[in-house]
Amino acid sequence: MTLFADLPGDIDISFEFFPPKTEAMEATLWETVQALAPYDPRFVCVTYGAGGSTRQRTHATVERIETETGIPAAAHLTCVGASRGEVLDIARHYWAAGIRHIVALRGDPPVQGEKFVAHPDGFANAKELTAGLLTVAPFEISVAAYPEVHPDAVSAEADLAFLKAKIDAGAKRAITQTFFDVEAFLRFRDAAVAAGIGAEILPGILPIANVAQARKFARSIPPWMDRLFDGLDAQPQARQLVSATIAAEMCRTLYAEGVRQFHFYTLNRAPLTSAICHLLGRKAALQPASALVSGI
Repeated sequence: MTLFADLPGDIDISFEFFPPKTEAMEATLWETVQALAPYDPRFVCVTYGAGGSTRQRTHATVERIETETGIPAAAHLTCVGASRGEVLDIARHYWAAGIRHIVALRGDPPVQGEKFVAHPDGFANAKELTAGLLTVAPFEISVAAYPEVHPDAVSAEADLAFLKAKIDAGAKRAITQTFFDVEAFLRFRDAAVAAGIGAEILPGILPIANVAQARKFARSIPPWMDRLFDGLDAQPQARQLVSATIAAEMCRTLYAEGVRQFHFYTLNRAPLTSAICHLLGRKAALQPASALVSGI
């Protein structure tokens, strides 16, 4: 039998989008939402730019998804560049708008390469942010996890201990940074269980178009991946096929190891994610996406 023969589709999926910067990008995003909605994601989330640079666009995108699609939408919320009061006011706005799920993150510095410095009156980290959000309302909270260790962590053990602290503060699940070493994720999952972390840990899957793009999201790119994409700069269709193959085989290996929950970083494009969901047995609903996504 082939790797993907007759899989039952017994997986949970979620998708991540980023807020559009232009009208053209907004049209692309909503085409992607239409294409992926029939796969019935458990939730979708919308990112938050460094330093809160996309704050208003994130708000608008999350609220539109929640209102017009019926898909539970989560908003990223960070500690960067805002006081505790400002962050909690944003949370109150989300709750009033019907948003019940927050992805709570420390956030990246506004300038890449700079060290994170907390706002003088702000939350210092995602553990504090999680606890603060739960003083506003009983949000469902997701936090980040790092199979290859957060770059600011003093050790893998310390990083895992901090993940447990975020869960203990009230987070329901962890979503990992994207990775390309399946064994690294499996070791991390086992270590988390051994550390007493009972919350679900969703592997973050990035179906990439090219290695240069992936370097913006991943801590490390395996040499074999570099070699696979070598020579394909002028062949976008071939790159897409190679990318889909890599991500699908990663997911199939994770599935064989008992993973049933997958979080896809879509980059606001549907085809690769759609193909992988289909290969894993998660078929799109028969009705057209336009019937599932109204007002678009």
